[in-house]
Amino acid sequence: MEAAAIAPEVPASPVPAELGAELEAEAAAGAPGPVLPQEATPPVPMRSSALAPLEVPVFRMLWLAWLTANITMWMNDVAAGWLMTTLSTSTTMVALVQAASTLPVFLLGLPSGALADLLDRRRYFAATQLWVGLNAAVLAVVALADGMNAGLLLLLTFTNGIGLALRWPVFAAIVPEVVPPHHLAGALALNGVAMNLSRIIGPILAGVLLASFGSAWVFVTNTLLSLLAFVIILRWQSQQKRQSALPGERFVGAMRVGAQHVWQSPRLRGVLTRIFLFFLHSAALLSMLPLVARLLGGGAHLFTALLACQGAGAITAVMLFPRWRARFDASRFITWGPAAHAGATLLVVVAPHPAVAMLAMFVAGMAWISTANTLTVAAQMALPDWVRARGMAIYQMALMGGTAAGSALWGQVAEHLGVRWSLTASALFGLAVLAVVRKRELPSAAEDHSRAKPFSAPNPAIDIDPDEGPVMVTVEYLIDPARAAEFARVMQDTKRARLRQGALSWGLFRDSERVGRYVEYFVDENWVEHLRRQERFTAADAGLRAQRLQFHLGAHDPVVSRYLAEQATL
Repeated sequence: MEAAAIAPEVPASPVPAELGAELEAEAAAGAPGPVLPQEATPPVPMRSSALAPLEVPVFRMLWLAWLTANITMWMNDVAAGWLMTTLSTSTTMVALVQAASTLPVFLLGLPSGALADLLDRRRYFAATQLWVGLNAAVLAVVALADGMNAGLLLLLTFTNGIGLALRWPVFAAIVPEVVPPHHLAGALALNGVAMNLSRIIGPILAGVLLASFGSAWVFVTNTLLSLLAFVIILRWQSQQKRQSALPGERFVGAMRVGAQHVWQSPRLRGVLTRIFLFFLHSAALLSMLPLVARLLGGGAHLFTALLACQGAGAITAVMLFPRWRARFDASRFITWGPAAHAGATLLVVVAPHPAVAMLAMFVAGMAWISTANTLTVAAQMALPDWVRARGMAIYQMALMGGTAAGSALWGQVAEHLGVRWSLTASALFGLAVLAVVRKRELPSAAEDHSRAKPFSAPNPAIDIDPDEGPVMVTVEYLIDPARAAEFARVMQDTKRARLRQGALSWGLFRDSERVGRYVEYFVDENWVEHLRRQERFTAADAGLRAQRLQFHLGAHDPVVSRYLAEQATL
């Protein structure tokens, strides 16, 4: 479920020459400084080929592992979905198969993202794939022993989803690490190709095995392919290096900072809202596809063919992305993609012949990948490297949460009104949502998240233990009262920036005895977290600080003070 149109980065605001003295003074007080001027590097020419990122050997190897892993995922979903139709006559139980597969991603997304940011990504990625392989082995053994029932199938589908929940964030974080920036959009689109090529290969392979040998042998094959992907991942020699001399983040603290960073990013929140709503309505078509195949008079082969057509449509769209990007901006993809998917769903509902339904699924695949890819790239570009896995895990939580909720919701509607009315309702719901959200444009393009090195680090006069804290920082400003409203707007951006970096709290106070005097404060959890927040300083933060200093009118530069919490004793 990867992305398609890259959002341009906005360079940091230049630092005016007249602010040099203020910047040096604030830096001397310990505040983070702007990026030091560097020699510009010539831009890397863009490649027009959609397959260009595969020329990077490491990405090519990991892409093959990702393709194999996704083939096993689709084989498992197809076999489980079809097996459930033989174990239960309830449409809700059939729809719950997909819900059970995706719900773990919603529940475990943030913890898995934190682990992916904290642990060695190669070992963690391999461990997640091993989990999926062992789960497939259990499914195979139970199915061969003829011991499967509806409840057990849902449980094992859920545990398989746990492996997917752990695997996706680490791979999302690895991709920007192994491809050059100018290949990022293409690499993410190729991940979408892997997902959708697997949507063709997996169901076809599963369909052949289902028709010839039964579901048990689908799970056996799934086990072997999962172990193959595990071996491919182990061959990758990760170049991930620890960039900080500070102790590693704590697990719970890492989750807090990740969630806080996303919440304080208006652009990312807008992307999350759109991806959740899109999958909330689009999940109906995929979750009830086995029942659609039966309504059209077909069986496992038609179900497989419908899935393959959707995958073929997605791959076709990815191949056309370079041409489309040159003609359309991202807003076109996230507007017309959901509309086209809703239209394709309605066409499936009224299809008089399986061939018409297959054509509709092809269009649905093109619409699905166009929307999902565009929003995934927007999410990637809104995240700095240090929190990328956590941010993308939350993105995947929104995506899978929408899928799980949509599968359960439209399954219930189908239980009472029938499959066709449920699909119709989901399509109309998607069009209604689109009419509302299209009026709310995504916030401006992503900020420049390139790392900026402050002029100087804090230089305390006392010995401070790394875990000592909390740490309160204050910055005093003297501004023209006539510009108070402008200053307040800049300080709102400052608040979001401080909290995105990990501060526990932030506030701005106005002096009641001196007109124009303001005191900003923010609190870090402890001293090491205070130092860590400075390491997260970016070019965009440097530009924002320059904006703040433009308001300062004092004879002296803004005074920056740091205070350590003191435990009072009786």
